[in-house]
Amino acid sequence: MKILKRLLCGAAVAGALCASAVAADPYPSQPITLVNPYAAGGPADVLGRALARELEKQLGKTIIVENKAGGGAAIGANFVARAKPDGYTLLLGTSAAHVVTPLMQQTPYDGIKDFAFVSIVANQPNMLVVRPTLKADSVEQLIAMARKEPGRINYASAGPGSSPHLGAELFRERAGVDIVHIPYSGAAPAINDLVGGQVDMAVLNLAASLQFIRSGRLKALAYANDHRSPLLPDVPTLAESGVKGAESASWYSLAAPKGTPPEILQRLNDAVAKVNANPEYSKLMQAQGVDLWNMTPQEATAFVEKDQTAMRKLVQAAGLMKK
Repeated sequence: MKILKRLLCGAAVAGALCASAVAADPYPSQPITLVNPYAAGGPADVLGRALARELEKQLGKTIIVENKAGGGAAIGANFVARAKPDGYTLLLGTSAAHVVTPLMQQTPYDGIKDFAFVSIVANQPNMLVVRPTLKADSVEQLIAMARKEPGRINYASAGPGSSPHLGAELFRERAGVDIVHIPYSGAAPAINDLVGGQVDMAVLNLAASLQFIRSGRLKALAYANDHRSPLLPDVPTLAESGVKGAESASWYSLAAPKGTPPEILQRLNDAVAKVNANPEYSKLMQAQGVDLWNMTPQEATAFVEKDQTAMRKLVQAAGLMKK
């Protein structure tokens, strides 16, 4: 009987050791899902898929990009916030997902507290564009048209709380014009209707609008940055066009559910840094007007908290705060 007990005890210990060894498998040991909270084909989708391809090389595992659009990026963000904190479900987040949408409406997640940030991976300044048939070839002419017929000019956005939405609202406030918001589920459908003439204007990521500007299917009136874009050096900034303080851009986070182990966050952070240091990837992003950023998890968290403070003021000024 004593021998049997010893055998059983030994088996139990061996099983525990095996289980411990399995649990200690190096990360990652299986495919990773990267959730893009916007529609396929837009700038977030392009960035997310390019980033996923490069991260696969660094991590040695497949990364599956899933588009979960809608709700001002809240649907995709909530999916990740409620996922198991094991590093296998990640979010390509934005100011809308983490900050603006939670300020504007009730969301089932906290945009900051329910996430563990890996890094802020990129930033894309916006461009003010109009449909080619609109009889405005400059910001000055657009403002004159909007003031002559208040409420007639409308603008497309990638959804409530998105950078194109807040960028256009900031332009509306600084320019002193009355323009109407037409929200879409992402930049791609917004651009489709803008190119098709269903809407008049938008403040979109340069990456999303560049090919349409170059082909003449959109007119670029001003760059929403503090300096001109090297990709379109003849297009003035908003400040040069007489609208100061209306700069806007889209930043992108890589975030995991809260509770994700710090060592996994650091593994991902190291991988992102190596991706951004790749000259070919950097050149690809620069060609789309994307600035690559590197931040530690702590710096990324502080950055989002600072953005929340700034966006709260803008959302309040625009009368968009949730009741």
